[in-house]
Amino acid sequence: MAAALLKHRAPVSRGVGFLLRSFDAIRSLGAASLPPSGAEEAEKRPKRKKKKNLFEVAQFLPDWGIGYKMAKTHWRDVCYEITKINLYKDGRHGKAWGIRYKAGLPAADAPVKLSGVNKRGWKYILESKKKMEKSTPKIEDQISA
Repeated sequence: MAAALLKHRAPVSRGVGFLLRSFDAIRSLGAASLPPSGAEEAEKRPKRKKKKNLFEVAQFLPDWGIGYKMAKTHWRDVCYEITKINLYKDGRHGKAWGIRYKAGLPAADAPVKLSGVNKRGWKYILESKKKMEKSTPKIEDQISA
C-alpha cells in the first residue's frame, strides 16, 4: 500500500513543481514591464509641507508670540491671545496660556492653559500683528510727550 502511495505522489509533485515554475516565469515577465521604483516617483512629486505646532509658529514672532493671536488651522471664529509661554529645553515643546476669543470678542477675562499646543496645525492671525503695530507707536508718543 505504501508503495502505491509513493507511485501516486511522484507525478503530483512534478505537476506542482511545473506549476510553481510557470508562476515564477509569469511573475518575472510582469516585473520587467512595471514602471520604475517608488523612490524615483517620490523625487518627482513635491514633498508635503509639514504643519507646525504652536511653538514652531511662535519662535519667529517677537517675544515668542506673546500678545499675538493664534489658532488651529481648522478652527472657525476661535483663537487665543498668547499671554505666557513655558518653553522646554528643546525649544519646540512646552506649555502656553492665553485669553480665548470667540467671534473677535474675549470669551473670558482670565488666561487659561491652552490644550494641544504640541500638536501640529497652528497658525497666527495676521490681524493681531496689525493691531500690535498700530498700538506700539501710541505708547511711544505718550512716553515722549
